[in-house]
Amino acid sequence: MKSITANKQRIFGLDVVRALAILLILCSHSTILIFPESESILIKTIQFFGTIGVDLFFVLSGFLIGGILIKHIENKQTSFKHFTEFWMRRWLRTLPNYYLILLINIGLLFVFNTQIPKQLYKYFFFLQNFSNKQADFFTESWSLTIEEFAYLIGPILLFLLGLIFKKSGKWLFLGVTLLVISSAIFYRFIFDVSITTIPHEFSWSKSLRKVVVYRLDSVYYGFLAAFIAFYYTIAWKRYKWLSFGLGVVLFVGVHVYIFIKSLDPDHFIFFFNVYYLSAVSISILLTFPLFSNWTSSGMLQKPIATISLWSYSIYLVNYSIVLLSIQHFIAISDLTTLSKLGVLVGYWSATFILSYLLFSFFEYPIIKFRDSARFKKWITS
Repeated sequence: MKSITANKQRIFGLDVVRALAILLILCSHSTILIFPESESILIKTIQFFGTIGVDLFFVLSGFLIGGILIKHIENKQTSFKHFTEFWMRRWLRTLPNYYLILLINIGLLFVFNTQIPKQLYKYFFFLQNFSNKQADFFTESWSLTIEEFAYLIGPILLFLLGLIFKKSGKWLFLGVTLLVISSAIFYRFIFDVSITTIPHEFSWSKSLRKVVVYRLDSVYYGFLAAFIAFYYTIAWKRYKWLSFGLGVVLFVGVHVYIFIKSLDPDHFIFFFNVYYLSAVSISILLTFPLFSNWTSSGMLQKPIATISLWSYSIYLVNYSIVLLSIQHFIAISDLTTLSKLGVLVGYWSATFILSYLLFSFFEYPIIKFRDSARFKKWITS
């Protein structure tokens, strides 16, 4: 693991973003575990942290992958073969963990004698939440499908439009980015106007926030950040604090507005359906000039880098495997406060232990293979 954690190309600020994102998600899930029925404003606020954590992951993923695609464009590597190599590297990074945890979750259905969800096959093709809400199974996979389709659609559009215009450059990249962002916003607008009556037990989060066609823009705001960082580097660095301040003001302002107006997304409000998710992504984007230029050699660098490296494994195991297993065997509501604290410590401990094992003995060996000369020779031959 030393070669990764000591990698000089790692950017401490981006490790901070990734570590912060997964810790926010763990805090959110902790309240779901210990206080599942609570209506406390404090508990609801902590649960909301998970939403922001996922959005951080979306923008960060878009920023990193967008940067890779820009380098492809600048190096004139925009043939279908080059994009196929990009996909193979990306899939080797994301799919093995996903399919392993999917199979474990299917196994737990039989262990816990739980009903098998309809159209289970969709999970193998990332279609479980493409245009409709997914079943209550392997629920954290909703965000992974959004990212996988984002990685697939961008290069396809770049390739096809490059054939049409006979040229691939930065403006084509920007055009594709804005096209995907505007399309997602448009689909959310159609979602808002197409339903005149709020369905019974409507869930805005399941029906819109976690559906691929409505959320692709979240990743592409990261593409937009990568575009600015690469082509306008001086301004990206010079105005990092101003940009960060604007991002904080936008984020806080949006949520103060929601609090003052007592807005509730489940009551089918136009603001939530069309604008809210974009506003959150833009506020996150504005913080990236600061984070992407943040370097550190202090005491926190190694633990932050470690949590960042384990974040994908943590995301996959913490809810469906650890949290739901605890809920299956323990009646949390019957426990004393001290016992609940013990369960919480057990939840975090089990999550980090399993994540360490998954990363060290499965994810990391695959990363090493992907980065090996043998694999590079194979995909370029």
